[in-house]
Amino acid sequence: MSRWWRGRGRLPRGEGPWAWLAAGSVALSVLLLVLLLGLLAVRGLGHFWPADVDRVTLSDGRVLAGRAVKEAPLPGDAGRERLYRTDNRDLDGALWDWVPVDAIERVDHPDDLVVLERRRWGAFVGRLVAWLPEEGERLEGEAAWSALRARLARLERQREAIDRLREQTLLPLVRRLEHDAAGSTAALEAVRARLRALRAEMAGDRLLLESVDGRRLIQPVEAVLRAARPNAMGVGGKLVAWAEGVWRFLSEGPRAANTAGGVWPAIFGTILLVMLMSLLVTPFGVLAAVYLNEVAHQGRLTRLVRIGVRNLAGVPSIVYGVFGLGVFVYGLGGRLDAWFFEDALPSPTFGTGGLLWASLTLALLTLPVVIVATEEGLARIPDRQREGALALGATRLEMLTRVVLPMATPAMLTGVILAVARAAGEVAPLMLVGVAKLAPQVPVDGDFPFLHLERKFMHLGYHIFDAAFHGGDVQAAMPLIYATALLLVLVILVLNLTAIFLRHHLRSRHGTLSQH
Repeated sequence: MSRWWRGRGRLPRGEGPWAWLAAGSVALSVLLLVLLLGLLAVRGLGHFWPADVDRVTLSDGRVLAGRAVKEAPLPGDAGRERLYRTDNRDLDGALWDWVPVDAIERVDHPDDLVVLERRRWGAFVGRLVAWLPEEGERLEGEAAWSALRARLARLERQREAIDRLREQTLLPLVRRLEHDAAGSTAALEAVRARLRALRAEMAGDRLLLESVDGRRLIQPVEAVLRAARPNAMGVGGKLVAWAEGVWRFLSEGPRAANTAGGVWPAIFGTILLVMLMSLLVTPFGVLAAVYLNEVAHQGRLTRLVRIGVRNLAGVPSIVYGVFGLGVFVYGLGGRLDAWFFEDALPSPTFGTGGLLWASLTLALLTLPVVIVATEEGLARIPDRQREGALALGATRLEMLTRVVLPMATPAMLTGVILAVARAAGEVAPLMLVGVAKLAPQVPVDGDFPFLHLERKFMHLGYHIFDAAFHGGDVQAAMPLIYATALLLVLVILVLNLTAIFLRHHLRSRHGTLSQH
């Protein structure tokens, strides 16, 4: 055992206990990462599983229906209580109900219980009593359920048509009229009339619903998004419903104050922000590192600059946000509005937070990371590589571009990807320079110039922050917070893994520097 502890077994000779400590630290880090991903996956992805709905009968005769969420002990060793999500906010005024476990007489799972996801008032849990069409006979039982499913499929197609008409035709017309006040409004009125006609086609049919305790209400079908009978679904049906729920989360926009819906605008905004930031930070970071290591005289001033760059990497991100707000938004943005968008004042165009200023702010934030990583890669290149290129007749520029930079590409790529990973998770500076709580329209469309740098955008990190601390019902938003956090962690993890694989590929192509 002492041979292993002293590093004389399989571990490198002479390293003593430090090799064990390093291996243990790596194992602990991997374990913590797996636990974090497991927690986020269970809490986040489990939200989309159509869990069975309990019908609970209490000892006092009260009946409720809902999905059990968690249990907690009552004060003073008085037993335990269980939290049910009962929905039906329009009937009960709340989504949650704490029930003492000792007061529960019976729990069963009737197959006819339906869960309706609605635009307003959240979900409804209860029974579908009857289908009340605008024209025709009233339907009950399975006939009503079949009519509802068929009508919801048609409503989904109609909503998609309305969304396409609004995004591809109405919004470009409105923006065009904003810049050309003398333009004709006939086309705009025609589009609005078409939208009103489509909405009128959706209205009319109604549902007669009943809660498990006998209260009834009339529900317009047009306000129902989806309907399901979880208790009557098999495992296969639940897997399909779970996959559809995950896809809607990834492809739809948020609603109900970020407590429902998806995160597609936040995904798009995060990726677009990171791409723009990378395009801005990469050339400046690489050029600065090349100048400091290959061109500048290695004296006291250069050493002071290096110290300053490394210190900038430790500046809190909120400081960069304040700098971006003062210099980019109010300074440059205000100047651009005064020079090019005077007709739009006092409404700011570039003089307010937007995608461009957020990208520049994050580029400044991550610039030290790129400079330091690139300069370290340049410093590891042996001098004989440079001297050999110069001895063969290459100019200094050819030596830099054809010998030094290709060999330093893995280090440059590592710096850029680390910068991307950090920028993807930043929230504090974005709160000041352009991120929005709700921006369902992504800043890319078919209207010239196609990429609108002045618009606000959504971000995954800020979406998590807003839903967790500014939502009206944090308990309802918590599963979506876990799912969004899992998505953000996976994005950062993929970026880091990409850096490792690309670095390995480039090292194998240009030679391993450690061999020299």
